[in-house]
Amino acid sequence: MELFHSVNVDWLGKKWFFLGFSLIFSVAGIIAMGLNWSHTGVPVPLGVDFRGGTQVQVQFSQAPDIDQIRRATEAAGIRNASVVTYDVAANHEVLIGLPEQTNESSLDAGREQIEDALRAHYNNPFTVRNVQVVGPTVGRQLEKQAGMATLYSMLGMLIYLWFRFQLIYGVAAVVACFHDTLITVGAFALLGLFGVTGMEISLTVIAAILTLVGYSMNDTIVVFDRIRENLRLSRREALPDVVNRSINQTLSRTVLTSGLTFLTVLSLYIFGGQVLKGFSFALVVGILIGTYSSIAVAAPMLVAWQEWRANRGGGGQGKAAVLPAARRARV
Repeated sequence: MELFHSVNVDWLGKKWFFLGFSLIFSVAGIIAMGLNWSHTGVPVPLGVDFRGGTQVQVQFSQAPDIDQIRRATEAAGIRNASVVTYDVAANHEVLIGLPEQTNESSLDAGREQIEDALRAHYNNPFTVRNVQVVGPTVGRQLEKQAGMATLYSMLGMLIYLWFRFQLIYGVAAVVACFHDTLITVGAFALLGLFGVTGMEISLTVIAAILTLVGYSMNDTIVVFDRIRENLRLSRREALPDVVNRSINQTLSRTVLTSGLTFLTVLSLYIFGGQVLKGFSFALVVGILIGTYSSIAVAAPMLVAWQEWRANRGGGGQGKAAVLPAARRARV
């Protein structure tokens, strides 16, 4: 199935527009992370998985009043507790979280503190549905392991593309993936800066980021493979023309796969409830940015590198254009 026929868009002619778009969102994310760091000591809002602490999922018999629950916890001496609606409003569930605690022996007492506060200061029968307790030591270990998992995944893909294509292809793809990750994490930082609840970096969000890294890489490889094929067929054609034609030829496939996946994760974000909010939001942003970067970041890097190499060596563009795809695929 092909959505577009005879597409002839000059993608590389819009490279400065794409560069400006990427810079705006990347810099905005970095600034947001810096502001979060200055206010809270962390660049992005962290879930209990990483910061440590206690989260108690409570279901009430009647519709809960969030403000009254906050006042009840404060009256019981619990300061800076987070209280947010959990899942759909009809379930009458609330997620109550205690701030980070440095003393791991006091973590188990967090549930008792919350229960005592609700019984003493909030007249609404409740049932504790779930309790999540993570010590600060474990949280720091999970944070380190999550970062290393992301770095190792990018390194592994760089090595694969180095052997499968050439080093510049791997570098361009990894830069595009880093670009996608930066903008996605920056989106969480921006939401945290504006006080949007439920948008925290947790283990499920890290899983979503690793998923979008692989998704973006797969999309980039499809474009790269078509560029290599076209370079073999048109060895005298200028590289920018080959890249534009390759992107246009794979555009239908990109829109179909990315569009259907985007509709799926968008439905998950809208109807999946509070528990999946961060996970689905990361996928929604990541799929949009990942598809964009395959066209607007990775492919132009090949042309920029080739032009720099041609100018450095003083060679003609037609001769130099063959070089990035000279290696044949290994079967």
